[in-house]
Amino acid sequence: MTRPASQPADHSTVSAYVMAQGARDLMDFLGTVFGATTLMAIAREDGSLMHASLKIGDSVVMIAEATADHPAFPAWLHVYVDDVDATHAAALDKGATEVEAPSSKGDGDRRGGFRDACGNVWWIATPVRL
Repeated sequence: MTRPASQPADHSTVSAYVMAQGARDLMDFLGTVFGATTLMAIAREDGSLMHASLKIGDSVVMIAEATADHPAFPAWLHVYVDDVDATHAAALDKGATEVEAPSSKGDGDRRGGFRDACGNVWWIATPVRL
């Protein structure tokens, strides 16, 4: 499949979009835990986050502060990381709650999960040899 001409060069074809209470805190969390870089961030007149695009590896996660018209909706996201144990520990140190401690799953991945302060569940994995 070729990249659509309308697709920005720094975005993946499909991007998750997260509506969150505390969107700016979520941006900080993703920067610390995943090394996410902010591609863009636009504020509303009241200073809340209208839209942000963050790059994690080769993918983009879009984030906005929830509103009455667009309420918060927790998501489940999966991210491959270099070190599942270190990433899991960093997330817990940053205030996430553990969903599942990292362990080998027998499918070639060592995987674990945590919930961020906005309620999103992040499954992280590092491929391991079978």
